[in-house]
Amino acid sequence: MSKRIKVSTIINKPLEIVWDEVKIMENHVNWMQDAANIDFLSENTSGIDTKMNVLTKVGPIKLNDVITVTRWEEMKSIGVIHEGIVTGEGVFFLSAIDVNSTKFEWVEELKFPIYLGGPIGEIFGGLLLKQIWKKNLENLKNIIEK
Repeated sequence: MSKRIKVSTIINKPLEIVWDEVKIMENHVNWMQDAANIDFLSENTSGIDTKMNVLTKVGPIKLNDVITVTRWEEMKSIGVIHEGIVTGEGVFFLSAIDVNSTKFEWVEELKFPIYLGGPIGEIFGGLLLKQIWKKNLENLKNIIEK
């Protein structure tokens, strides 16, 4: 079993500007409050097969999330697989609403190990992560719109 988490926001900037920020993977720590540090494990830092170790902190819990980019569609989407303690897949989808605004949608399917509560941990962890990721999108929006 896994937990599906979906959050989205409207950013009042053109798609190209939003993409220019989101495609810089090392900048994700600037707007993701749960991503404390990103260390690249691959030579490339963007595009398909980019691999990174992300130190993730949620409250008192710290874990290393090994992430590999599996999907990279310029100005459309970035997809990843999570190979750390929590496993799963995630995708950022970007789409132009009009010339001055962009929809950003974040969808994840995550599986928690038994020692983090398994299916029960997925329910409560999913609710917590949804709130954190809503805040992350608010942070991203603030960075881009300033």
